[in-house]
Amino acid sequence: MHGKHVLLGITGGIAAYKIASLIRLLKRQGAEVRCMMTPASSDFITPLTVSTLSEHPVAIDFYDAKTGAWTNHVEWALWADVMLFAPVTANSLAKMAHGFSDNFLLATFLSAKCPVYIAPAMDLDMYAHPTTARNLDRLQQDGAHIIPAESGELASGLIGMGRMAEPETLLQVIDDHFSSDKSYSEKKILITAGPTYEAIDPVRFIGNHSSGKMGFALAERALKKGAEVTLITGPTQCKLEHPNLRLIHIHSAEELLATVQQEWSNQDVGIFSAAVADYRPAEIAEQKIKKKEDELTIRLIKNPDVLAWAGAHKTDAQCVVGFALETNNGLENALEKLQRKQLDAIVLNEMGEAGVGFGGDTNRVQLITKSNKITRFELQSKTEIAEQLLNALREIIL
Repeated sequence: MHGKHVLLGITGGIAAYKIASLIRLLKRQGAEVRCMMTPASSDFITPLTVSTLSEHPVAIDFYDAKTGAWTNHVEWALWADVMLFAPVTANSLAKMAHGFSDNFLLATFLSAKCPVYIAPAMDLDMYAHPTTARNLDRLQQDGAHIIPAESGELASGLIGMGRMAEPETLLQVIDDHFSSDKSYSEKKILITAGPTYEAIDPVRFIGNHSSGKMGFALAERALKKGAEVTLITGPTQCKLEHPNLRLIHIHSAEELLATVQQEWSNQDVGIFSAAVADYRPAEIAEQKIKKKEDELTIRLIKNPDVLAWAGAHKTDAQCVVGFALETNNGLENALEKLQRKQLDAIVLNEMGEAGVGFGGDTNRVQLITKSNKITRFELQSKTEIAEQLLNALREIIL
């Protein structure tokens, strides 16, 4: 993003106060930032604040009566490498969709020669109204990119859809825009992450130490490379937001299988990095089990094999990548799993050395394809591992 020209358009919604954080984030990434404001937006964030943070004058009107200066909206449009309008109120959204140009911001929008991103923000009833949906569709058809509103607490006190995407999400969108690697563009990738928790009673479960960091890193890098990602995750502290991300939360292996079965036919690739419990309690106690006896026996039954199901149900156009966490005979076990579960590739993760395994930020893995090609990745961050895995998988995915 260094040296790129980002033109921000701010309209008169309460979420305008968040733009101060966005400007700082963009500047830290090396972007040149200029800002346009509608007259109403200055009720929510002052032009002085915006100007100070962006280190450029703010454009609000065509003509400045104090200085006699004329601001040319065409020149501003030509300056921009990308335009981001955030927040966009229902009123400004309607004007943009129908070609109104009764202020400087709208005139610049109509003069855009660069990609345009729009982040709507309004109350939930306004966001859900059919006219808003039509306006968003119309702008998309005209070539604008819509950054969907999020669900949460709104200024009205209601809770629901309509919140502007957070500044970190907006930054990620712009960062992704300038990324030169779009090798996974138009690919739909399903990724599983984290552990599964198998209930014993209402408060206890059988689980493992998986943090979900590897799966989330794979999702983050795939999104950056242009993919549409469906991330199915067990309980984890990891967080990820992106307009092209569908995040689905599950707890048990049975829930994971049901979700994969529902989503799989719409995917091009499946990367199954979740640490799925092999067994679950045969019976779940309705009430908390009291500590009475010196011993407690819990009968376990085998969980469904989610990875094997995906391998057995993939089409010739689909690709399945599994993960194998091993403590001994790693390569032998991974090769057997690769063949038995009809996978296109498997990632071998061998525990037993510092920096490798569950919970940490680093890993060392091997990628094995069904043609028996083995690629080793030395100890490094899970983000770097994810980047290199996706690059190596191109030859069997793309």
